[in-house]
Amino acid sequence: MPLPVAPGSPVEDLARALIDIPSVSGDEQAIAAEVEEVLRRCDHLDVVRIGDSIVARTTLGRGERVIIAGHLDTVPIKDNVPSKMSDDGTEVIGRGSVDMKSGVAVQLALAVELTAPTRDVTWVFYDNEEVEASRSGLGRIVRERPELLEGDFAILGEPTSTVIEGGCNGTLRLEVTVHGKAAHSARAWKGENAIHGATPLLAALAAYEHEDIEVDGLTFREGINAVGIRGGIAGNVIPDACTVTINYRFSPAWSIDEAKARVETLVTGAFAAAPEPPNGRIVTWEYTDESASARPGLDAPLAMAFAEAVAATGAPAPRAKLGWTDVARFGELGIPAVNFGPGDPERAHASGDAERCPVSDIHRCYTALRDWLMEPVA
Repeated sequence: MPLPVAPGSPVEDLARALIDIPSVSGDEQAIAAEVEEVLRRCDHLDVVRIGDSIVARTTLGRGERVIIAGHLDTVPIKDNVPSKMSDDGTEVIGRGSVDMKSGVAVQLALAVELTAPTRDVTWVFYDNEEVEASRSGLGRIVRERPELLEGDFAILGEPTSTVIEGGCNGTLRLEVTVHGKAAHSARAWKGENAIHGATPLLAALAAYEHEDIEVDGLTFREGINAVGIRGGIAGNVIPDACTVTINYRFSPAWSIDEAKARVETLVTGAFAAAPEPPNGRIVTWEYTDESASARPGLDAPLAMAFAEAVAATGAPAPRAKLGWTDVARFGELGIPAVNFGPGDPERAHASGDAERCPVSDIHRCYTALRDWLMEPVA
């Protein structure tokens, strides 16, 4: 069945139709094809497909260009496809209703409707956001066709409950390995238990207190946590290695190198304060993922104009984005960017009926973006 994008069609119906096309990361071919078909029917758009990402651009010669982007993929389905409405008809329920097919529905509906916006618009629909950064469809566009992402301001439709969220935290993942000496567990004193040796690091992580750091008037909350641990090869062997995976969510106050220095100080400090084992201690680490943070960008003229338009809808004042989003990629390109989309981010990735998006959020987001993209530009 074709996607319901005819003028006047309820945007929540389009959100449901998108949810009903399974698109777990790495399997976005079907939804990308549907979105591409809709966009190629629009005479006012120049359309390019790169893998399972689609870029559609107006070329009206306006004085400003806005990029509006959203990802097509979701985390794995958990008893929440196909979509449905809540009993009272006020919420769309299903995988991606929050993260972020309701936002994509708003984006696609407006891409079709706005044939003559007062600002040129680049609409970006991309794949592989919910997995490691190296697979990102947006990253692929940056590498292969960066000219398609030239613009003055970017809006990412991540769920924010229709509140502007400026910037984002960066993220580091590193694997810290404590090395020991293997031995038969019946003669444990002959070895050096690496799992026990990781105790100082785990204690330091447990004792870590989050930091709130203000950047450009918004407060970002940092966190360092153990998110995985592995070690041991058999039930009768003293383990000779134990690896703790750490995730550091850092504020835009720090570059990636500065963030690395901060987490490494915690790691080395944890072991420096602990007694040395009899045979010495060897600790190594390796970074497995790193993504830069992004400053809020709300001091850019277009960002301020957009913030005024959103405030006119009665939305609260802008706040910090506490997770990582692709606004960081736009920041690296020198493009101010914010997050703005329907749905409560705390409901993202939930199982069953728990992932649900208010229809009122969808309408509010749609109206704010439409009115701003059509308002006269001084």
